[in-house]
Amino acid sequence: MAAADIFDLHGKVALVTGASSGLGARFAECLAENGAAVALVARRTDRLNSIVARIEKSGGKAMAAEADVRDRAAMRAAFDAAEKAFGTVTILVNNAGVVSSGRAVELAEEEWRRILSTNLDAVFFCAQEAARRMLAAGSGGAIVNIASVLGFGVDKGVIAYATAKAGVIQLTKALALELAFRGIRVNAIAPGWIVTELNRDYLQSERGSALKREIPIGRFGEERDLDGPLLLLVSDAGRFMTGATIVADGGQMVALRG
Repeated sequence: MAAADIFDLHGKVALVTGASSGLGARFAECLAENGAAVALVARRTDRLNSIVARIEKSGGKAMAAEADVRDRAAMRAAFDAAEKAFGTVTILVNNAGVVSSGRAVELAEEEWRRILSTNLDAVFFCAQEAARRMLAAGSGGAIVNIASVLGFGVDKGVIAYATAKAGVIQLTKALALELAFRGIRVNAIAPGWIVTELNRDYLQSERGSALKREIPIGRFGEERDLDGPLLLLVSDAGRFMTGATIVADGGQMVALRG
């Protein structure tokens, strides 16, 4: 089978959370470029509408739905809107997430809950919603959760984020085990340092230069560096893959582990 056919997503309907910027926006554009109709979900509708317009200008199909992933009613409405526009969502990319830094002994309970509710709880409930609809439609599908290399190893000052991402990796395995026999594959991507508009200034700082020296490939990742892992996991190219977490970090974890 030709690569153009094995990665083809025509006839698929995707929903991407956290799609108003950064990796989420790139994921949505990548899926649309390869034929999927895409529902972009986030809180910033002005940003979403701009990305939808860009996708449509390039010949793709897209729509925007305003929702906070922590609001289950709003997310159900987002799935409803996607179904009304395009049909049953058969690809879910659980990308929405927030970061936090600070010493563990100083971390407020409210901040802990904010990070865990967004980065872990919402991942489960969005996956649950998508799976229920896939099962009802008998369509099968693919769920991709965005984890992090910090789900495997930790650094100082990111206890809540690292804990949540470790949970995402275990959640991915558990969902995969329960849903595989019904034709729903669940996998994850664990990126290393990827340059986005949110971290660009930091990665260009002196601290960023030190971080770059720890990456064997010699550079930080670009948003497009995750196109391949994403397309593998949502297309027929990865049809025998479930419960896996693909690490895309330029070799950083290999260097740390030896």
